[in-house]
Amino acid sequence: MADTPISAEDPTAIISMTEAHWPEVAAVFETGIATGHATFETEAPTWEAFSAARPAEHRHVAVDAAGRVLGWTAVSPISTRAVYAGVVEHGLYVHPDARGRGIGPRLLQALINSTEEAGIWTIQSGIFPENTVSLAVHEAARFRVVGTRERLGRMRVGPMAGQWRDVVLVERRSALAGV
Repeated sequence: MADTPISAEDPTAIISMTEAHWPEVAAVFETGIATGHATFETEAPTWEAFSAARPAEHRHVAVDAAGRVLGWTAVSPISTRAVYAGVVEHGLYVHPDARGRGIGPRLLQALINSTEEAGIWTIQSGIFPENTVSLAVHEAARFRVVGTRERLGRMRVGPMAGQWRDVVLVERRSALAGV
């Protein structure tokens, strides 16, 4: 993926995530965890665990002119079976102070671009139904709702601890991959 340059009109850039970004990426992840509406995760992993599970070519951060991380996205393979080599699950997180500035859609487009260049034919994610902003961002990027998995898991921490949660499964099929 070509990095998106910083300009006077747009003071943010989408660049490849590196280990140097990790402390800020983990902090953004933790803010999402704390809301209770972003993930079933209870804490951000270590860089080593995160990096091992997510291919480097599909990890992106949005940074401001000072290099501060405003948001991030990354994918994980859904299976080790060869038949699913072109199917990934993704996460997308934006720092609360950067919301409403188009960071999420730009990160998602960078992810779509990098996965399509790699021949990945399906990007999927599970989104809590209460996360209406994320659902709208994904719909605008041509993700479709596949269905709702009811009472898929129970929250273990945060404001929703102990509550069963539904998850809306969304996917985007690549026209470039011929599927």
